[in-house]
Amino acid sequence: MKVAIFQHRLLHYRVNFFDRLKTECERRGVSLSLVHGQPSRREIPKNDVGELPWANVVVNRFWEFGERDVLWQPVPDSVKDSDLYVIMQESRILSNYPILFSRLFSRKKVAYWGHGKNFQSDVPTGFRERWKSFLLTRVDWWFAYTQMTVDILKNAGFAAGRISSLENAIDTDEFKADLASWSSEEVLSAKTNLGIEKDAPVGIFCGSLYPDKKLELLISSADWIKEKLPTFSLIVIGNGPSMPFMKECAATRPWIHLLGVKKGREKALYFRAGDVILNPGLVGLHIVDAFCSGLVMVTTRTARHSPEVAYLEDGVNGLMTEDSVESYGGAVLDLLSDKERLARMKAAALADSNRYTVDNMVKRFADGIESALKV
Repeated sequence: MKVAIFQHRLLHYRVNFFDRLKTECERRGVSLSLVHGQPSRREIPKNDVGELPWANVVVNRFWEFGERDVLWQPVPDSVKDSDLYVIMQESRILSNYPILFSRLFSRKKVAYWGHGKNFQSDVPTGFRERWKSFLLTRVDWWFAYTQMTVDILKNAGFAAGRISSLENAIDTDEFKADLASWSSEEVLSAKTNLGIEKDAPVGIFCGSLYPDKKLELLISSADWIKEKLPTFSLIVIGNGPSMPFMKECAATRPWIHLLGVKKGREKALYFRAGDVILNPGLVGLHIVDAFCSGLVMVTTRTARHSPEVAYLEDGVNGLMTEDSVESYGGAVLDLLSDKERLARMKAAALADSNRYTVDNMVKRFADGIESALKV
């Protein structure tokens, strides 16, 4: 049996996943092909593209309409005899529509891989989202990012037996190794260099700096915590369009440490120095990094989260609060002030790092492929 997965571009953090998935499919007697093109003009600056020598690389065609674009991705001849196509659930990919239509008069199976809806849509009841909802169940199988997507599909009437919940993950082996590579003495030295006392509580923000991250609430809550817990410090890792705002805030708050973008071992060092992840805004796949480092993620219910927020179990491995300084800052302060509870939640977060792994995601995807081929 032959399966082709289509990606409009190959993201660098998916390279290892696809390599492992191909190996697992071959072990099960399934031939896997990957088809991908290139990023759009607007996506090029992200510099997030990877390479795989065995992938089928095609040339995408893009058309821009204001702030949005649409694209056409050719189907190479080498995969046209596939028994299953797995396409991304993106309405802007025009080449998806002939594929969806073809399942009406051929034996080829078609599956979606996606979120179920656009969680960051500015107009969730607009035409694009209604169109996406209309097409939601017009496939033979679904590869859902998380349980949140599964719930959306079930509510839309899609058969539960035709859904694979992937529990979307990234390869965390290297990050875990980086975390383990730092000694306690080196972590303490890093804190000292920032002017942070040995046992002082530390909050970490790590991610892109832009409005959906609720940075105003982050700063206001940090001020509130600092007032009641004078030894508290905040380490901010990342960059983005809201960096000028963060620099302005840090200029009068020497306990806020803006470190810019950090990767690899350097990023791991500062995660080792933290106690909680303060992310009042959008939570996505980076929650897995929090779990790997045994840090408690604290966010808000009102943020425009990605599906991976489903991994956060309020009061168990993380906290989810209302969108106010008193609620958010108060929850963080209560947690930092209760050492036993903090240790218990850190342990739960660390344990979940063994659940949300690429190996587990590969197995779930391969299981789904086998099941989809039998439908």
